[in-house]
Amino acid sequence: MTNSIAFTIVLLPCLVVGGCARHLNDPGRDISFPDNGHVVLADQRSSPPDWPQALYADVYIPDGNSPEGSPAAWPAVLVVHGGGWERRSRGDMADISRRLADSGFVAVNIDYRFAPEYRFPAQLHDVQIAHRWMREEASRLRIDPDRIAGLGFSSGAHLVALAGLVAGTDSPLNAEYGPDDDGYFAVVVGGIPSDFILFSGGKLLRQLMGARQDEAPAAYRAASPITHVHDDAPPFFLFHGTLDQTVPFEHARVLYEALLEHGVHAELYRMRLRGHVTSFLFRGGAMRSAIGFLHDMAGRSVDGNGGQ
Repeated sequence: MTNSIAFTIVLLPCLVVGGCARHLNDPGRDISFPDNGHVVLADQRSSPPDWPQALYADVYIPDGNSPEGSPAAWPAVLVVHGGGWERRSRGDMADISRRLADSGFVAVNIDYRFAPEYRFPAQLHDVQIAHRWMREEASRLRIDPDRIAGLGFSSGAHLVALAGLVAGTDSPLNAEYGPDDDGYFAVVVGGIPSDFILFSGGKLLRQLMGARQDEAPAAYRAASPITHVHDDAPPFFLFHGTLDQTVPFEHARVLYEALLEHGVHAELYRMRLRGHVTSFLFRGGAMRSAIGFLHDMAGRSVDGNGGQ
């Protein structure tokens, strides 16, 4: 029997039953969701008229009224796809967006500009202006503007984590387009590149940053989410494959530990025997727990308790 066949035999039961995962700091919440159905507003322009590139979003809106009884008060999730900051599309996140909407969130699945044509922080700015657009269009999109979360995978996770961490701070990364307040009631990230210093190099980071790490170490640190962890950061839910060779599991571990050290609520869904792509494709248990986390944190934000 070859090694690949043996690995498949071990992996398949984990993918079927979700038994190869460990949820760290799991509060043991009872996970049950509404099943609302949804409508989609496709190709909504989310960037200003004078933005360097026209950017669009697909907006998934739950049917019916929110739990508070108001048709305009659904909590929302800003959804950002992966692709190494250079490719892919919001179509990758369509299934997740549908699931969020069916579970009672307005899911806003966005575009952003790609490297190398656009260097960092252009991609972060795109996320920030999408967040601003969600608030400006809150009534039309049936969004509660005070309850917006972020969710992303891989490079999208990097961007929503950064946006959530610098929101409301005096960071230069928030100065131009970020919100004055906390901005996000929670953040969900999968396969996150949390610390650029942990990478030994590579084309993707070089074309995003416009330089090698040894040429611009301060810029690499400033672009790393872990650099911006602080005591008032939003609650985080992280999921990551332990066999990820593209973005090693250490990225999730160090961010998770840094958040806890600052007293921030954080949960880590550790997916055994999953790599980068398989942790996204076979994310069922992680996403179910993530949506439970979002419901919990959305409720706490209404009560004024934040993620504490």
